[in-house]
Parts: sequence; C-alpha cells; structure tokens
Amino acid sequence: MAKDQILPGPPPAPTFKEAIKEDKAQYDDCTPCRLMGSAVFIGLGAYTYISGRSQLRQQEAAILKSKSIFGMRSRKAGISGMAATFVGLGIYRWFA
Repeated sequence: MAKDQILPGPPPAPTFKEAIKEDKAQYDDCTPCRLMGSAVFIGLGAYTYISGRSQLRQQEAAILKSKSIFGMRSRKAGISGMAATFVGLGIYRWFA
C-alpha cells in the first residue's frame, strides 16, 4: 500500500517579483535604522578621508624616500576612493 502512494514534490519556486516582495516585507527597515546606518557609513567615509590624508602628510618624507612604485598621488587616490565608497554606501543605505 505504501508503494502505491505518490508523495508530493517540493512546492513551486516563487517568481522573482514574489521573492522580492517577501524579502522586502521581512527585512523592511524603519527610518531610524536607515538613518543610523547611513550616518555610520558617511561618518566612516569622512573619518577615513581626514585621518588618511593626515597620516599621508606625516609620512610623506618616508614615502618619497622609499622610491616605492606607489607614490603620493596613487595613495591619495586610494584614500579618496575608499572614502567616496563609504559615503556612497551611506547614501545608498538611506535611499535603498
């Protein structure tokens, strides 16, 4: 008798739109949560920029003396890029 029974298969997979709708309902943020997360990323970007540039100014002589392939310009660009990424994540966090 047990061999004659047909077991049901897995439930049908939800469509992409249904999955997004369920996910948004489950993880919908409140405004204070989004504001705090956004402020953290923007603050981290500002801190990275200010402290990174300060440390570069302090170490400029040693960096130039080392004749490294990564000079001051590329290091400044790296710090600026990292800071801009954090600020961009903060803006994204606020609106998305």
